Amino acid sequence: MGEPKRYITSDELKTHNKRGDLWICIQGKVYDVSDWANHHPGGELPLLNLAGQDATDAFVAYHPGAAWQFLDRHFNGHYLKDYSVSEASKDYRKLVYEFSKMGLFEKKGHGVLISMCFIAFLFAISVYGVLFCEGILVHLLCGGLMGFLWIQSGWIGHDSGHYQVMLTPKLNRFAQLLTGNCLAGISIGWWKWNHNAHHIACNSLDYDPDLQHMPLFAVSSKLFNSITSCFYERKMNFDCFARFFVSHQHWTFYPVMCFARLNLFAQSFCLLLSKRKVPNRGQELLGLLVFWIWYPSLVSCLPNWTERVMFVLASFVVTSIQHIQFCLNHFSSSVYVGPPRGNDWFEKQTDGTLDIMCSSWMDWFHGGLQFQIEHHLFPRLPRSQLRKISPFVKELCKKHGLPYNCASFWEANKMTVATLKNAALQARDLSSPVPRNLVWEAVNTHG
Repeated sequence: MGEPKRYITSDELKTHNKRGDLWICIQGKVYDVSDWANHHPGGELPLLNLAGQDATDAFVAYHPGAAWQFLDRHFNGHYLKDYSVSEASKDYRKLVYEFSKMGLFEKKGHGVLISMCFIAFLFAISVYGVLFCEGILVHLLCGGLMGFLWIQSGWIGHDSGHYQVMLTPKLNRFAQLLTGNCLAGISIGWWKWNHNAHHIACNSLDYDPDLQHMPLFAVSSKLFNSITSCFYERKMNFDCFARFFVSHQHWTFYPVMCFARLNLFAQSFCLLLSKRKVPNRGQELLGLLVFWIWYPSLVSCLPNWTERVMFVLASFVVTSIQHIQFCLNHFSSSVYVGPPRGNDWFEKQTDGTLDIMCSSWMDWFHGGLQFQIEHHLFPRLPRSQLRKISPFVKELCKKHGLPYNCASFWEANKMTVATLKNAALQARDLSSPVPRNLVWEAVNTHG
């Protein structure tokens, strides 16, 4: 006769929610992943953000069927006494199973090969134009082509972080370093660290780094309370400087996006030069070194400083389209404060995400972000399958009374600017005090 099952309640599970004491529940069984957090391929943040909770839907979304066999080594012998599953979650898990049975997670198509060839073509044309052609307009066009190259390489870097785009893991890693670090100057390690946190805590103001742009932007007046970023582990102060910038953010949004790439460059180095644990740190730094050798060298081949500056600006302005796209999918959607909750995964992903309507022949341009709801629900699904599953997701949202937000590219821009303007007008309310910052303290210190 076997030992009787040991049960704990959800309240007891919640007490195991920190480093060194990290438990999660998956399908009613409780797992101690305290030690595994240091080795988790997705980093420790996804586990910490869902610590002490039922994480079944997130586990289903991010792991293939083969991963289930590794769970038992972390089973601590407890079961969740009050484990329950919402009807929306039940249907969501059925969809994951059906898509898996149809083989959709393995059918990647030839999109990556086509994208790689397109990137090589753009790179060759841009380099040829700089080295062998004369004329300021030609060089300006080459700078723009470089921006398109960065956009397309960004889509491959994004996809390769979610699923294996190449035939083997080693080739997949090579594709990541090539398209991210070497060609675009963005650390793929930083992107995965940032992007995994975003997916798990979609539109949480204090947990999702994609909404934490103080002092330049604030998508909600809730950020005026100077809440603490659980991702960056620092307070996002809404001081007089932040109030000034946020008050004009609907005007500065597009100009700032033209230089948003500078922030990604800086964030990449900040992570790689920090004391944080970064897998393959040497490879990451070497890849960035490659970028910072070839790109400045190419720019230096232009005949004068005017054309060099124009080339760089053209590169940045064109690639700003991608940075704007990242914002359109989430800035105008619902936000909340607090950690993500594992037992309403489906609801939170749909509520905080916006799809962009476009024709199928424009899918290459949007890189999968046009089906952002589908991507957030099924992050392992190849980009080429997102349009195919869209009707199933719409039907499921309709069945459970959940939003399926969708707008044209133009309408999404209008919605984003309206959100920024609304927060800007609230920031101008001088009757609402702001925390005093160090500059204020210095100016007003007496004695």
